[in-house]
Amino acid sequence: MLQVFERLSDKLRGQNYQGIDDSITLDFDTRQKARIKGTTDQGLAIAIFVERGHPLKIGEVLKSECGKFIEVLALPEPVITAVATDWLTFSKLCYHLGNRHTRLQIGELWLRFQPDHVLEELAIRFGLTLSHQPEIFEPESGAYGAGHGHHQEHGNDHVHQQTYEHG
Repeated sequence: MLQVFERLSDKLRGQNYQGIDDSITLDFDTRQKARIKGTTDQGLAIAIFVERGHPLKIGEVLKSECGKFIEVLALPEPVITAVATDWLTFSKLCYHLGNRHTRLQIGELWLRFQPDHVLEELAIRFGLTLSHQPEIFEPESGAYGAGHGHHQEHGNDHVHQQTYEHG
């Protein structure tokens, strides 16, 4: 079993390793855990031990005890993507969802949250269009987090912006 205790900083990426040996694809909830047992994308058993309170980031590289480099990838999962047509409506819904301490991934006039029928009804009441397509979920880390959640998904944001603005 591969054992991982070391995370490579984004600044060191490309300098401290020869290349990616494998990857592990995880959903949002699993990336939040400090202790993860699973299987890499090439089928190897792996145990990941990271510091509590510092979730794994998409694109992050982990180094196993035997020197293998494992990239963290995101698994598309069931989510609700709500798309607004104007900034005022979008802002109001973000306010109300934030008031409920809901984890949100926020893009240009779209936001994404984990399935919840009450939140879906709220978004519909505000006139947003909903999509139930599985997507990668990387919500904002919050005002006191280490940074915003989708720092490496700017290209993904652009795709959604193009997709949803024309609808």
